[in-house]
Amino acid sequence: MHSSIKIFQQGKTEVRGEEAMRELGRRIAGLLEAGDVLGLVGDLGAGKTRLVQGVLEGLGCGTKGSSPTFSIVHEHMGGRLPVAHFDFYRLQKEEEALQIGWDEYLNSGMVLLVEWADRFDGELMPMDTVWMRLERGEEEDVREVFLEANRCG
Repeated sequence: MHSSIKIFQQGKTEVRGEEAMRELGRRIAGLLEAGDVLGLVGDLGAGKTRLVQGVLEGLGCGTKGSSPTFSIVHEHMGGRLPVAHFDFYRLQKEEEALQIGWDEYLNSGMVLLVEWADRFDGELMPMDTVWMRLERGEEEDVREVFLEANRCG
């Protein structure tokens, strides 16, 4: 995923509309390697799930990808790389992630896409997480996506 810098000019990329967010996800998918972890951070409606949908499409997973808000994790197999898509939004304690096998997922070699990865100050995330921060732009359909060097704060 080290080539991701090429996608982000001056630390961010501007995205206009849902389809453009999915296209960004498809581009990112081409850079992913087994075991990569993406920490996605942003308010409700910032585009995290749309970005994940694009990544899944780009990997050829064959599933649309909805936010696993209530189930916490969805697994997607059958593509170029297996993916586990997490949503930490509803987690109240770190132990809840551990109870669903977070440690095992970290060692599985799967690509991990984690929405609300900054929960618990990002303490659950491995040191080599690629952090992406999504923000609303000045216009309704514009989002700004920032590639963060290290932990979001």
